[in-house]
Amino acid sequence: MASTWSKNLSLSIFGESHGPAIGMTLDGLPAGETVDMEALQAFLTRRAPGQSPWSTPRKEADSPEFLSGMKDGKTTGAPITAIIRNENTRSEDYGKLRNIPRPGHADFTAEEKYGGHQDTAGGGHFSGRLTAPLCIAGGICLQILERRGITVEAHIASMGDVETAKRERDSVGGIIECTATGLPAGLGDPIFDGMENRIASLVFGIPAVKGIEFGTGFAAAHMRGSEHNDPFYLDGDTVKTRTNHHGGILGGITSGMPLVFRVVIKPTPSIGKMQESVNLEKMEATTIEIEGRHDPCIVPRAVPCIEAVAAIAIYDAILETEGRKPCN
Repeated sequence: MASTWSKNLSLSIFGESHGPAIGMTLDGLPAGETVDMEALQAFLTRRAPGQSPWSTPRKEADSPEFLSGMKDGKTTGAPITAIIRNENTRSEDYGKLRNIPRPGHADFTAEEKYGGHQDTAGGGHFSGRLTAPLCIAGGICLQILERRGITVEAHIASMGDVETAKRERDSVGGIIECTATGLPAGLGDPIFDGMENRIASLVFGIPAVKGIEFGTGFAAAHMRGSEHNDPFYLDGDTVKTRTNHHGGILGGITSGMPLVFRVVIKPTPSIGKMQESVNLEKMEATTIEIEGRHDPCIVPRAVPCIEAVAAIAIYDAILETEGRKPCN
């Protein structure tokens, strides 16, 4: 399974939703960077289950255990490996789904590709549970960026009626907007390695993401060039733009204006309503009613995940520009 993202940083995500633990290995961080463990835990808690009436009642502390790459609260320069132990699994909820793919899930495609050898409990390696170790890596990068005066913040731009969906045993999705401020101009490259490319490749590692747009995005299709172009002006010795339809990126390279993008999160596929499916063992039509513990809306828990991947992509580009000199 392609679970490694590698550019200047190398990030590997491992584990399954109901396995003993999930985790990540992050290689490429300079030595001497401080990691505030309390701040990191607070960031992980924002993503953790059981934090609101809209999330799954599954309770997990999501407390990371660092196995390597950290000493006395600082990075050593070696690969950082951390795990989060799974403590509140109920694999029996998925037993009867072994041969019946859940609509909207990766059950069918995983079966076709891995021939039944994949772990299906809780979605296995395809589960949104794997965004927890992703947030460990992103949380560390966020702290490093903050010390450089770069802020990455995401918020819910729109969301469906969660209460009605929950009452009707259904689910809703939404849109998350993310903004990065304090970025220097000149990060990124044209064509295949632009900032859009880096961010998007990580964003689509988050299950349930179905689309992304930068700046004005798809609305640009209904604008004229005279409307969409951002006029340049001088603010002292700094070149800025009057508007920011380009979302802080031109030609794949940051302009120094706020980097802005929006992500579409689909409705949670696990719902309580009866749905059509197929019994793959008998190759006959059937119906399925999904039990277990699921979020009627995963949008709130996805907000820190979006911040995490944005921070990884931005810091990766900074490392490309500045190298990996140890932090003094």
